[in-house]
Amino acid sequence: MKFNLNMVLAALLGTVFVLMTVSFISEAIFDPHHPEKEGFVIEVAETPGGGAPVAEEETPIAVLLVDANAEAGERVFKRCQACHTDTEGGPNKVGPNLWDVVDRPIASHEGFSYSAAMQDFSEGGSKLWTYENLNVFIKAPKKDVPGTAMGFAGLSSDKDRADLIAYLSTMSNDPVPFPEPPAEDDAAAAEDGAATDDGAATGDGAGEAGEGAEASPSQGSEPAPAATDEAAGDADAGPANPQGTTAEPTDNPEATPPGAADVEQPEKSE
Repeated sequence: MKFNLNMVLAALLGTVFVLMTVSFISEAIFDPHHPEKEGFVIEVAETPGGGAPVAEEETPIAVLLVDANAEAGERVFKRCQACHTDTEGGPNKVGPNLWDVVDRPIASHEGFSYSAAMQDFSEGGSKLWTYENLNVFIKAPKKDVPGTAMGFAGLSSDKDRADLIAYLSTMSNDPVPFPEPPAEDDAAAAEDGAATDDGAATGDGAGEAGEGAEASPSQGSEPAPAATDEAAGDADAGPANPQGTTAEPTDNPEATPPGAADVEQPEKSE
């Protein structure tokens, strides 16, 4: 019995020894790599303005109306005919009659019951359905007038809105003229022309200044030989040359040291 127990213990110890040996050998062969930080870094491209949404720049209605087509707007108005009429003296439906709607006071059409939100938006009838107000409202009615009873989702297309508004402007005995588009292009062209003129004037001034700068050294360099001649005359007026004659220049001016022209040459003086 004791012998069998020893055999079982020896088998267990041998098994543990083999497992530990295999584990050590595996770690020695396959060195596990542990990253410094768990997980993966996801790079997200930064958007302009620190992630803030970029607001879309609205095109003024005056610019949109330049290329507007009233005939195309009449086709767009068919989407509105279920709720509105556009004839003079036409009845109200779900929405008010839209004859002569441009520049009409908001929430002022007779016989129509406007929502409280539209009445508040009208500011007591002081606000008008101008071209710009119509453009903003038709684009997104519930966004422009929260709480309005109008169920129309709006027209997101700039061209469709411009065509529709151009058509509504014709539904009047005295159509309101379209607003003048901003003259940004003309102003920019004028500024560019002024900048060009200023640049040309600056270039001319610089050229004149350069000519003056070039002329100055030539004018200022002429007195220098005179001063040298005077100095030579003063040197000749001394006792070494009583007759006041000046020394003749040497045949090799480059070899003559500075001031040699002022020194009397005894071998050539007579």
